[in-house]
Amino acid sequence: MATYTYPTFPYRAPEDLMAGAPQRRSLVVIGAGPVGLAAAIDARLHGLEVLLFDEEDSVSFGSRAVCYAKRALEILDRLGVGERIVDKGVSWNVGRTFLRDEEVYQFNLVPEPGHKRPGMINLQQYHLEEALVQRATELGVDLRWNYRVTSVQPAAEGARLSVDTPDGPFDIDADWVIVADGARSNVRRQLGLDIDGHVFKDRFLIADVVMKADYPAERWFWFDPPFHPNQSVLLHKQSDNVWRIDFQLGWDADPEEEKKPENIIPRVKAMLGDDREFELEWASIYTFQCRRMKSFRHGRLLFVGDAAHQVSPFGARGANSGFQDTDDLLWKLALVMKGLAPERLLDSYDADRTYAADENIRNSTRSTDFITPKSRVSRTFRNAVLQLARHHPFARKLVNSGRLSVPAFLVNSMLNTPDTDAFEGRMVPGAPMDDAPVRAGGHDAWLLDQLGGRFVLMVFAPPQAGASLRELADALAAGPIPVETVVVSAQAAGIEGLPVLHDADGLVMRRYDGRPGTAYLVRPDQHVAARWRQPELAAVRAALARATAQH
Repeated sequence: MATYTYPTFPYRAPEDLMAGAPQRRSLVVIGAGPVGLAAAIDARLHGLEVLLFDEEDSVSFGSRAVCYAKRALEILDRLGVGERIVDKGVSWNVGRTFLRDEEVYQFNLVPEPGHKRPGMINLQQYHLEEALVQRATELGVDLRWNYRVTSVQPAAEGARLSVDTPDGPFDIDADWVIVADGARSNVRRQLGLDIDGHVFKDRFLIADVVMKADYPAERWFWFDPPFHPNQSVLLHKQSDNVWRIDFQLGWDADPEEEKKPENIIPRVKAMLGDDREFELEWASIYTFQCRRMKSFRHGRLLFVGDAAHQVSPFGARGANSGFQDTDDLLWKLALVMKGLAPERLLDSYDADRTYAADENIRNSTRSTDFITPKSRVSRTFRNAVLQLARHHPFARKLVNSGRLSVPAFLVNSMLNTPDTDAFEGRMVPGAPMDDAPVRAGGHDAWLLDQLGGRFVLMVFAPPQAGASLRELADALAAGPIPVETVVVSAQAAGIEGLPVLHDADGLVMRRYDGRPGTAYLVRPDQHVAARWRQPELAAVRAALARATAQH
């Protein structure tokens, strides 16, 4: 490609894995796409040894997934690659929808200030994967390239994997296996595991073009544009002056013909005008489906990302939900593997992430039905909404060019402790936490960067905070699953012996309804587990037990 040089990752002969009888490893990840790499990185951050197999020796070819949402960026921050990804990508918050050449709707993903990350960034998937590979290597992930897993045999205490390499095959046993081998998962297919849903009969052309353009960094979506009548078109700016254009083609389009440059270039010229110079860098034809496995956990096999669920690309819910899978899974798996929580904790991964998958599939299906109506009634409704949206605000909320990825509020999670006090706002048990600016250690910082990776009790400083809070903090820190106490204060001065976050702008207090004495128990994945107006040791311990399936 003109803008990217693909790396070739080194192959390591498997002598160390082939010696003697089948060796046993505690954790194996299958698949080094974005989700598999995120799982391996998170495992290392939790102190787990991890072996990762991938049948290729480079990153994904083509831009593929390009939109990474605010919550995914917050997860990548915790994994140690967020800054690099955001610096390389194109940040945006505003999306515009057009009917023919007239704007009918626009949205802003982050309409209020006080958030570290934008609503979205656009970045070609190969850049993301390369950054994740470097981070995994830094952390000591045992990465094995050109290792193809040919079969998986589940057992009561793990699984046996058969692996093929350029130096021959071998078997290896694993206590736990994370399956992240993509939408066409060989492991899922080999085990005969079901995946149910709906395949949509439509085709889209992706064209990545290199050009210098002064278009703003926004998402532009057209219904029935003059340059591509009776279909839809999506435009995104990526890094390195690469622009992603998605053309709807219809189900009857010939994929092989449509991929030919002599057929793509006239479409792009019709859109951009004959005078604008551009270079076609990559093109692909895709179809899509909305479906998921019935269960993401099968004994000690744990399915994540596209191996577990797939959605249409409208709404950028694929890779983003995959990162949320690993964010939910790895802290639970770490506690189980360390003997600090029972295996049934992993049932909550299945319950919570299938709930999230259903939410994503529901939204993705609605978007697809609006963008590509397949019945006369659906098309009439869609066209009427677009016409009304020109002049009537009520109709603009019905325009659906893709409900963009947002994290699931796990309000029905078995790990939540129900409220016993009255609260305002949306930071309910099960909610992914909102970010806010703070001062920490005399420096500007962000709330979410001070949390994550362990359990935290976030306490809003009472007027007279003294020995009782320190005693509570000491008792929680001394448990088998330590809980760190962090104080949020409107004043720069804090409580001796406890870390203090200075809420100078008052946004933490506002977003969390943080009256003096209020406390939130925060999970390692930055979801709310419980909250109280005045925390007591017994209540916090009970909530911790419930959040780790020991209730």
